[in-house]
Amino acid sequence: MIDNEKYPLLIFPAAPLRLRHKGSVVEVFVPTRGGWLPLTPEEWVRRHVVHFLQEAHSVPPTHIAEEYPVPLNGQNQRADIVAVGPDMKPWIVVECKAPSVALDDGVVAQAVRYNSVLGAPYIVVTNGLSERSYVRIGKGYAPCEFLF
Repeated sequence: MIDNEKYPLLIFPAAPLRLRHKGSVVEVFVPTRGGWLPLTPEEWVRRHVVHFLQEAHSVPPTHIAEEYPVPLNGQNQRADIVAVGPDMKPWIVVECKAPSVALDDGVVAQAVRYNSVLGAPYIVVTNGLSERSYVRIGKGYAPCEFLF
């Protein structure tokens, strides 16, 4: 049993997750990373987004990278999810936050910074309860109803 306050119903279809309890910690199996991770509220959202990309948008698991390294200002940052298209170029960058985190302009700016290196045509920020999607137009971004 999981805590519905910590792990609420999301705007995405339910994902079939493999969960286990290790003492007081709930862990989730992450096939793309080959192991078990603590099920944080942010990970709850990430697992649902990955499932949604695979099921609703037919993105093969081999075209989805999690915690994707992004070199920024001499430091490696990590984009939560980067999906590539058939040409193996970044197609979308998704920044996941816990359901309790507001999707303010700072969260969008984080995704834009990552995408300044990656060059995907779309970015999405989501806390699982809402989302903000953008299409890249030249050097700027416009809101769109693209993905979620």
